[in-house]
Amino acid sequence: MKCLRTIALIAVLAASGSVRVVAQQAASRDLSGTWQSTIAVGNEQARLLKVSKTDDKYKAVLFSSDQGWQVVANTFEVRGNVVTFAITGIGLDYTGTLSAGGDTIVGNVTENGETHPLTLFRTADEMAQSKVEPPKPMRSDAQPRFEVATVKHSKPDAGGKALDFRGRQLTARNLTINDIVMLGYGIHTKQIIGAPGWFNTELFDIDGIPDTPGVPNQKQTGSLMQELLANRLGLKIHHEQRQLAVFAITLDKNGPKMSKSPAGAEDQAGFAFRGVGDLAVHNMTIADFAKWMQATVTDRPVVDQTGLKDRYDFTLKWTPDDSQFAQFRSNGGLSMPKDDPNAPPALNDAAQQQLGLRIERVSSLDDVIVIDHADQPSAN
Repeated sequence: MKCLRTIALIAVLAASGSVRVVAQQAASRDLSGTWQSTIAVGNEQARLLKVSKTDDKYKAVLFSSDQGWQVVANTFEVRGNVVTFAITGIGLDYTGTLSAGGDTIVGNVTENGETHPLTLFRTADEMAQSKVEPPKPMRSDAQPRFEVATVKHSKPDAGGKALDFRGRQLTARNLTINDIVMLGYGIHTKQIIGAPGWFNTELFDIDGIPDTPGVPNQKQTGSLMQELLANRLGLKIHHEQRQLAVFAITLDKNGPKMSKSPAGAEDQAGFAFRGVGDLAVHNMTIADFAKWMQATVTDRPVVDQTGLKDRYDFTLKWTPDDSQFAQFRSNGGLSMPKDDPNAPPALNDAAQQQLGLRIERVSSLDDVIVIDHADQPSAN
């Protein structure tokens, strides 16, 4: 989950929804409650599984007590005393057996093809539960502004990029102004016209607290970045349409092959790299997926031409070429994988095989922003 922090919001965050439960007579116990253990998810750990039940439907949500993220299970099923759940967005499957006393589930968890023993213990520890109360999303109709924000040059030789929300605090590290413009306006660097050279060379850290509680969604995060650019750089722009080289995402003849997310439109999404070319997506439309791909992976804009409107959970594994992840490689924050005869296919082939999508280079009319005025960030 944290293997490769990107400028995207890469913690897998809150989701809600219902999953199907299949119960046989032997499994008459209600599994609702909090189950505690330590589950490795990439380089992070989840410690609690919260299970709730409404009518005949269970919902299970996996929490990290260390990093504050949470993700809903796509399925949670009970067959006799056998309990299974799956979380497509992080490639995790669990199968266990409920004890006679109903207070433990002994089984195995599989993630990315590796299987490990895992026992879940029912807990009533209110202190343990309070440590991982999920961050609540910002009201969808909120129009947040920064209550306070600082922008300063990053420390020399600090590798990697990061953007995270912890409670109400936004922190970002090693972002160029191009990165911030991309976040603010949902565009690729090649859609930024007339920017001064320092937009892509000088690195900045941001610390800010929005005036509205909750974690902002993608649109609200963009609004906050636009405000920061206007207030600290005096940024002035205008929009134009130009013919650009882009990646177009289209449906393959056998697609789509993705799982619809059990989360709702008001819930937050996740876009997380567990390694180079090893991506987990949670509760995103393909249009959202396109925006994060162009922000983190590709050397040109990415345009969604699938017509799909649903939200999906999926994983995508591919072998990057030299044009991908350029901003991370140039910043010293990423090591590209070496030649491996068992490596997954290139991006387009992987998308066809795993998602039922095609990601191909085309020429298309697309939006650009033209920089009319910008100053170096003002003093904090």
